[in-house]
Amino acid sequence: MGDNQQAITEDQWHRAALIWEYHQMHHALRPVDVAIGLGSHDLGVATRSAELYRAGLFPTLVFTGGNSPTTAKVFPRGEAVHFREHAIGLGVPSEAILLEPSAGNTGQNITLSREVLAGAGITPATVLLVSKPYMERRSYATARKLWPDIEILCASEPLDLDDYVKSIGDEKLVLDMLVGDLQRVIEYPKRGFAIEQEVPADVRGAYESLIRDGFTSRLIAS
Repeated sequence: MGDNQQAITEDQWHRAALIWEYHQMHHALRPVDVAIGLGSHDLGVATRSAELYRAGLFPTLVFTGGNSPTTAKVFPRGEAVHFREHAIGLGVPSEAILLEPSAGNTGQNITLSREVLAGAGITPATVLLVSKPYMERRSYATARKLWPDIEILCASEPLDLDDYVKSIGDEKLVLDMLVGDLQRVIEYPKRGFAIEQEVPADVRGAYESLIRDGFTSRLIAS
């Protein structure tokens, strides 16, 4: 942990773990028509997508994502392009991958991927969204709003919070992101971006407490 990073207390870790657990949908995975790998700073999305392709869960994989301020330096040619290359390196044939290189947010990930699939003559009934672990619930809510006539399943790398923090290397940033995504789960339905979802009282309490403790760098203006 760098000198300028905030030390995380045991109680803050406990509250973060409640939010981490809530963010994951815990869907039982089974074969689907297509999978969509949602672009982000986390190359683990591409790794997990490749694993699930090799397991035979889907014949077609879309990678979606352009760039954001947090990914431009890491993935200079765009998130989807780098994810595709990583998946090919892990054994996914290039002909199984469709590319959506422009999306700048989760709503665009869904709508533009749907357009790419339609352009390829694919009209799925079941779609697997592969995301960062703490983004499963938000991506599910977004897809249910924007693509209500299909069945949505969610998946991510099977990591616990400690292992995910080690993979990212920045404790404060991960907790900020957990808080920021929960804010979006709460706020986005009011803006028409996602379906409403119940937030248990203990999860909401953990969220409000971590905001008071300063884990706020990923919050949006509500």
